[in-house]
Amino acid sequence: MCRSSETPLDRIMSGFNELPGWLAEQPAGQLGEVIIKGREIIDRTEAMAAEATRRFEKAGGYKADGFLGMVPWLRVKGKLSGGAAAERVEVAHQLKELPRTEEALARGQIGYQHAVAMARTAEHLGAAQVRKAEVTLLKAAETMDPGQFVGVAKNFEHRVDAQAALAEANRAHERRYLRIGQPLDGLVRIDGLLDAEGGAIVRTALEPFAKPAKGDTRTPEQRLADGLVERCQAEIGPGHPDGAGPRPQLIIKASRDTLAGIGGAPAGEVEWGGTLPAETVRRLACDSAVTRITGLGELEQEVTHAGRSIPPATRRAMVARDHRCVFPGCDRPTPWCDGHHLVHWADGGPTKLENLGLVCRTHHRKVHEEGWKLRREKDGRWIATPPARTVTARIRSG
Repeated sequence: MCRSSETPLDRIMSGFNELPGWLAEQPAGQLGEVIIKGREIIDRTEAMAAEATRRFEKAGGYKADGFLGMVPWLRVKGKLSGGAAAERVEVAHQLKELPRTEEALARGQIGYQHAVAMARTAEHLGAAQVRKAEVTLLKAAETMDPGQFVGVAKNFEHRVDAQAALAEANRAHERRYLRIGQPLDGLVRIDGLLDAEGGAIVRTALEPFAKPAKGDTRTPEQRLADGLVERCQAEIGPGHPDGAGPRPQLIIKASRDTLAGIGGAPAGEVEWGGTLPAETVRRLACDSAVTRITGLGELEQEVTHAGRSIPPATRRAMVARDHRCVFPGCDRPTPWCDGHHLVHWADGGPTKLENLGLVCRTHHRKVHEEGWKLRREKDGRWIATPPARTVTARIRSG
């Protein structure tokens, strides 16, 4: 009797309670199927939730909980962001007019994001237009990931109503924005939206800078982040193809003790806010102009052996000798590289060719912030040694 009163949702929840123990017993190499089935369960549940959302909203069920609409109710009760809640409600409305799409989602033939693309196309063109091509569109959805299918849906919109597609693109363009936050815990948050054209331009500009080098351990996201910085660095300090021109204008205030790496020295201060560790300041100072500000309490001794960026003639000689970043397997070209002082100029190292090496920003950081050592042998070979000094990697002849 108790079993007969159990609902399908009760059985599903019971199964979920058993999942952790069962999952722990599965071989790690066979969990791919678990992940895929889990995604299918989520997608098929979205189809069920869409129908339930329509009926619940029509009945005004949210009012019993004191809410004024379905979106705020779903945001709170469904633990969703406002945007995600609004999307679910809109998709539920559109799927009512696209029964084949809702059925395909319920059967697991397409994913929820495919259904979202169909719903948005119906919103832009009207469901009647989408129903005319629904079978064809669904066949495409079954063979494509959602990102690819969005392109198919957008192309369909353009074929049916080019002016409406243009208007939608214009609306998307108006939503563009970019925010650069204040430094927090050593990081600056950047977020924003670009239209398709702007996104393509940015990606095209960053791709050459974000290609992995041999032995590159950075994630794709880290490579893109580094690419963004390197691309901007090239633009704000345009110079010659070999990088011998003016360096980027990034203003950092630091004490002499910071440059010298003396314990207890303050961090460097960035013009736009935030602080930099002493070793980061030392890395940036390797190939930067330095202006000394004399004031009370400062040492009277002037730093005379290096008070500017590497001279163009010296950099050209360094480029002719090194050709590219001198770290193992790195083929990053000279415009993406800094001149690194083997003995830092704040420690008495001269800004002369024999004390310089060409390194890309990633490997320059490894030398300063991550403790790697870089030296050049008398025969021209470069040697990079990791912090633990357990492995010595030899680099090509210079």
